[in-house]
This record gives sequence, structure tokens and C-alpha cells, in this order.
Amino acid sequence: MLARVGVWCFNNPIKTVFGWVALLAAAVIATLAVGSAFDSEYDTPQSDSRSGREVLEQHFGDVAGRASGAIVFSSEAGVRDAETRAAVEGMLRQVAAIEGVTVTSPYAPEVQHEGLGGTGPAAGAAPTLHNREGHQVSGDGRIAYAGVNFSPEVDFGRASEIGAEIARLAPAHPGLQVEIAGDALAPFKAPESEFIGLAFAIVVLILAFGSVLAMGLPIAVAGVGVGLGTSLTALLSNLLAIPEFAISIGAMIGLGVGIDYALLIVNRYRDGLHDGNGHARSSERPILRAMNTAGRAVIFAGMTVVVSMLGMLVIGLSFVTGLAIGATLTVAATMLASVTLLPALIGFARERIEITRWRALIAAAFLAVALLGVGTGLKPLLLGVPLALLTMLAGFVVPPLRWIVPRRPRRPLQRTLAWRWSRLVQRHPWTGLAVGAVLLLAVAAPIPWLHLSFSDESNFPEETTTRRAYDLLAEGFGPGFNGPLVVTARPAVPEDRAALAALVAAIGETEGVALANGPLPSDPANPANAPAYLIEVVPESAPQDKATADLVRRLREEVAPAAVAGSTLEVNVTGLTASSVDVTSYMTQRTPIFVAAVLGLSFVLLMIVFRSILVPIKAVIMNLLSIAAAFGIVVAIFQWGWLGSLIGTAGGPIDPFVPMMLFAIVFGLSMDYEVFLLSRVREAYGRTGRAVDSVADGLASTAHLITAAAAIMVVVFASFVFDDSRTVKMFGLGLAVAVLLDATVVRMLLVPSTMALLGERNWWLPRWLDRLLPRFTVEAESPK
Repeated sequence: MLARVGVWCFNNPIKTVFGWVALLAAAVIATLAVGSAFDSEYDTPQSDSRSGREVLEQHFGDVAGRASGAIVFSSEAGVRDAETRAAVEGMLRQVAAIEGVTVTSPYAPEVQHEGLGGTGPAAGAAPTLHNREGHQVSGDGRIAYAGVNFSPEVDFGRASEIGAEIARLAPAHPGLQVEIAGDALAPFKAPESEFIGLAFAIVVLILAFGSVLAMGLPIAVAGVGVGLGTSLTALLSNLLAIPEFAISIGAMIGLGVGIDYALLIVNRYRDGLHDGNGHARSSERPILRAMNTAGRAVIFAGMTVVVSMLGMLVIGLSFVTGLAIGATLTVAATMLASVTLLPALIGFARERIEITRWRALIAAAFLAVALLGVGTGLKPLLLGVPLALLTMLAGFVVPPLRWIVPRRPRRPLQRTLAWRWSRLVQRHPWTGLAVGAVLLLAVAAPIPWLHLSFSDESNFPEETTTRRAYDLLAEGFGPGFNGPLVVTARPAVPEDRAALAALVAAIGETEGVALANGPLPSDPANPANAPAYLIEVVPESAPQDKATADLVRRLREEVAPAAVAGSTLEVNVTGLTASSVDVTSYMTQRTPIFVAAVLGLSFVLLMIVFRSILVPIKAVIMNLLSIAAAFGIVVAIFQWGWLGSLIGTAGGPIDPFVPMMLFAIVFGLSMDYEVFLLSRVREAYGRTGRAVDSVADGLASTAHLITAAAAIMVVVFASFVFDDSRTVKMFGLGLAVAVLLDATVVRMLLVPSTMALLGERNWWLPRWLDRLLPRFTVEAESPK
């Protein structure tokens, strides 16, 4: 079926390409017309913070989920200076005139209960709970802030635009510094890091293929797949809670797997041409063979990645579901493009895919330089575009530019470096196994110190206004001021109100609490009989510190129960920091279920495909080792801060969804390489019956392909460390390290070592199990 589809696309390239262009155009136009509604708000499972948030929504207005922030002012003359105050108040009047925006001035004698559901000035929350003049001004009078709250219809995309508007309204007053606080107000910059990876991909593919046409096809297919996938993700954000960095994650994965899959199919097609099946009367034979072998492998590998990603749905959190579906859409789009659009593009090129002229080669080099300029922001490199055009035009008048670039002759497998390396490792299998395992375990050593929590705004780059605002607030009001807690209290009977004073006092005396203010009634007109109350708690430590998470647990488990003992007062600790603690705890409990499900399903699939028990076991163990090593690097750089200054990040906790996402993505990609390699090994074993030789033959026949694909993936992923988002940096580096280790240490050391040690036992499968398992061949040779 797949081969017939590929052949039809190959023979009808105009119809196929037109269909893809129409599909992509429709998706882009729909996205531009409808827009996106990305949501960076992390939902919480049923928990203490969720219950407290429901109290806020019910009794203090529907503001718990609003995007919000703050405008922070710092003045050398003091914020109460007459001229400074006039400049600040003039700006705040302009900000308040923006539709959907409410501003709480630091000079107002009284404030309303706006933003009660927030969790600090960066979220437009707790500081506005106070109703006495001057609280929003630091003790030395040098720093102040104005709370900024949005109406419910303002989504996070619009909030970012409002942040840019606020920045433009900042007064140019001598000695006055104005910064914008809050993740919601932070500017959103479309990612450009992928262009660095594309520039490198051009170079690697030309070196691997020796053909400009063969180079261009995988890049074109990956670009179309990513374009469709990201457009669909943006559209779907109007229905699901999808964070904005899902676009970057999707582009990162889509480019990697798209180039990977197309590279495999193009390589098999060219193998068919080299076998002598490329003359006119049998031009369908090479594409039939490519689709019936590499195309099937691509479908299997892509479905493995999709299954790994969709496995995250068991977590049950909407933003995790949004991330998983966004990444899945992009992978599925690139996989579909690889088995339909790619054969059509090959249909245009046919035998010319083997021909490269010097003008095309030089123009491709200039284009790579231009893409590097786009990704790095170095404008002089953009001259590569006109130089590429000039080179192509010059080819019409300069004969040497039209000459064909000589092709490198192919060497027999037994004379390749990969074949000789495999035999060397197989002669010393215990050494190879020990070196590989020790290396991966050493890199994974930091894992026991992994600290999962949502990072705060202190992890933004130092040159951003968000980070400068965070630092000013911490300087003027203390580090905990950026993430205060909100304690809600709801009496069941009138007598419960007597315990409120004791609760406030107990919280204020708790170690780690800088301030406890309240109780503030939900009905200010009748405070003695209000149905609910809240207490603002400012910790002494920063939101992402372990001490703050420990304080949340202590307030819930010790302080609050002791203070309200003997009453039926319902007490909940909520706010962004408390929600972070609950989400982290929830995901820590659910992630092992997800990991077990993915490992179990992958084991079964590999057992079905390769008719072996030991091969799937080895694959699972080795993939886990490479993933663990990637986690170790992430902890060392992003948590401990090692070399963090080189990529613009500071040490902090690891977002609790990152290990799970990295596992899903890396495991899927690792299984791709496992399938590509072992299918060739199994094919050689079935042909020769010699276990040792089949490993060397399989490694030699796939080494150049896996090396090229891995090199491209590593650079594509690593280029995302230049993104502004710390989360995207984390994913990019983690994926790059995992793929690098998987393609080198695992494939070049551990696989040949373990397969040499096991020998014929690699392909052992009990007969009764062989009869029970369904039969599925990844690479079935096409009919002659």
C-alpha cells in the first residue's frame, strides 16, 4: 500500500506538490485569519492549591487565572520626588487607557481587590491586596511598582503585545528606570535558531550525498512538514491549552526527524539507481524499492515517536497534553510529507538527483552562509543570498560553473572505516562494553541531585526587562516578594472566625515567613460575617528555592492544622508557588507510569519486528543510558549553572515536565536509529546466517547515514540554546547531547559489543512466542 502511494506520487509530481502547496497555504491562511491563543498558565490537579484557587474565584471574583504583571520604577531621587511622581503617574494614566488593562498605582491611597488570584507583582497579585498608601514603595523610597491586571478576555498573546506597548510608554525622565515585570508581559520573539541548524544541514547533506539536489530534498520536505505542523498547532491553541514554546519544541523536533526520514528514503532511492535500476524503462523500480524498505522504516520510526509523545496524555494535565499534541502534529506532518511529497520531488529530479554542477554547489554554500546570518543575527552574512543568485546566473556565461562535480566512488563495505571499527570492537567486546557504560554512567552522575520545580523570572537573561524588574523587586522588597503565597480561609460556622487571628499570628511567626498580612474579607462592607478570607504570605526565600517549597508544605501540614485546631475552618495554601509544588508532586507520581508504558510498548514492538527477546531488552537499556546521560548534562548546566553564562542562563530548578518530555522525544528518536541499524543487521543475518559478520555489515551500511542524520540533529537541536526561553534552551541541549551519545557511544560501542557477546542468542525467540506474535517486517524488499 505504502509503496503504491509512493509510486503514484512519483509519477504524478505536479498533482502531489500542488496538493501540498494548497494544504500548507490553507493552514497558514487559517492561522493568520483565526490567530493563536497560546496559554502559558499551568493548570493544577485536584490539590490544596486548586481548592484555594476555587475559593478565590468564588468569593473574590473570577481573577485567579488572569494574565497580569507589574511596572517597576527605580529613581535615584526617590519615587516620591515631585518630578518623578509626575512622570510615573503620566505613564500610568496612558497604560490604564489600554483596553482590558487595570492599573494599581503606588501613589493611590486605596486599592481594590484586583488580582487576588495572582501570586506576586510579577503576576499582578498579592501586593495589590494591601489598602494602605505607600506599601508599593520600598522602605528606602527608591523602588516602587504598579500592579497591572488584565480582563479575562486578554490572552497571553495579547498580554505580550500589551507589554510592548507599556515599554514604549516609559518616560524618558533623568534618573528614572522603568522595567516590565511578569512572564505574561515578556516580549515573545519568534524563534530563529533553527536557521543555524539548516545552514549546517546543507553542509552535512552535501558531504554525505555529494549532490545538491539530494541535499535540497530533505530540507524542503522538513520545512513543509514543520510549516504545516506549527500552523496546525497555532490553530489548535484556540481549543486546547498549548504554551507558546510548543511552537519552538515542535519546530526543533520536526526539523530533526523530517531531515532524518527524508535522508533515509533518498539514500535508498540512490542505492536503487546505483544498482542499475535507474534507466528510463524501469524508473519506477528505485522508488518502489525505497518506499517498500526505507518508507516502511520511516512509518514505523515516526509512529514510535508519536506513541512516545502521546503517552504523555496519561499525565492528565492540560498544558502537558497541549505540548504532546503540538509536537505530535509536527512529527506526523513531517512523516506524511516524507512518504508523499518527497517521492513527488524525486519524481521531478529522477536520475538528475545524481548530478551536481559547480554553480549549484557554490550557490548552496552561499545559501548556507545566509541562513547562518539569519540564525545568528549577523547581517553581513545575508549577502550570501545575492551571491548565490549571481553564481547561478554566472553559470550561463562561465562554462566551468556548468561542469559536473565528479562523484566519489563507493567503496565495498569491508573497506569502510565503520566496518573495520565494528570488527575491532567485536574482537574486544568486554572493553567496548565497559568503556561505553562507564562513560554514560559518569555523564549521568548528577541525576540524584535533580531538583524539579518551575523556575522563576530570575532565570531570564540579564539583559531582558523581565529579569531587571525581578531583580529590582527583590532588592526593594525581598526575594520572596516575587512569589508570595495566598492562604484562603473559609468558615463553616460563625465560631470558626475566632481562629482567624490565631492563624495569621501562627503564619507570621513561622520560620521562613517575612510577612503575613490579613485576614482580608471577601466582603469588605461586612468583614465580620464575610464568607471567606485570605492572608497574604511573603516568604523570605525566592519562589524557585527549595526553602519556599518546604515552607508551603510546613504551612499545610503543621502550621495551619495546629492554629485552627478545634475549629472547622477550611484553610488552603494557593498561589503560583504553591501550585508549582502541587504540579511537581503530581507529575513526579505520574511520570513513572508514563515511562513504564512507553518502555513496555517499545519492547513489544521491537520484539514483533526483530523476532527476538534480547535485542529489545538491550535496546531499552541502552536508550535509557543515553537518556540518563542527557539528564545529567541538563542538571549540571541548568541546575548547577556550569557553563550557563555561555548560553545565557543561570542555575535554577528543572521544570517538572522537562524530564518527561525529554524522555518521550529522546526515546522515540533513539528507537529510530535502533530500527535503522538493526533492520540492516537482521537483513544481513537473514542473508548470511553469520551473527558476527551481520553486525559489521549492518553497521557499515548505515554508519554514514546515521552519522549524517545525527550530526544534523545535534546541530539543529543545539542551535536552540540561543533561544530566549530557558525551557527551549533546556530541550535543545538535552536533545543534542542525547542524540550525540546515542549515535556515538551507543551505536558505535555498546551495540557491536553486546551483539558480539551474545552472538546467535541475539535472535533467540521461543517458538511458542513466535507463533503468538503477529508478523511485521520493517524493511520488506519490493517485488522484482
